[in-house]
Amino acid sequence: ASALSQPPPPPRAAVRCSPTGTCFSAHLDNASYPAASGACGQRQGSLAWVSGEPELRLLLGLLAEASVPALLWVGLKRNASTCTHAEHPLRGFTWEGVEGGTAPQEVPAALGRWVKEPVRSCLIARCAGLHLAAVPESSPRWGWEE
Repeated sequence: ASALSQPPPPPRAAVRCSPTGTCFSAHLDNASYPAASGACGQRQGSLAWVSGEPELRLLLGLLAEASVPALLWVGLKRNASTCTHAEHPLRGFTWEGVEGGTAPQEVPAALGRWVKEPVRSCLIARCAGLHLAAVPESSPRWGWEE
């Protein structure tokens, strides 16, 4: 009975920092995109955005370390008035900015890997996360997932 009166344990988290001092954390909790974004804001942070391969490698390492089974929300969003653009790496999605900072809107073509192509639309707001699927005896497969 006493276990019921205790608050639930906080979600597990893993942290990795780059040599430049930027840190990323993965908070392992089953949450929606808005809830994840709000939780990051409460921690004085934001959903992650990736401007290049060094950040991507850092996030992939973080996911592997945290044993995340599938999807990590990142700040990748497409507004309802924005169309899907199959010719762009982010397919019309953009990085949500950070308070007081600017998120990169252009990314290298190498970062344009999608697990499944996003729904073609110009009417519905969508968000995307970073999907990681471990492949035995090779490097992890990754891609953005709507």
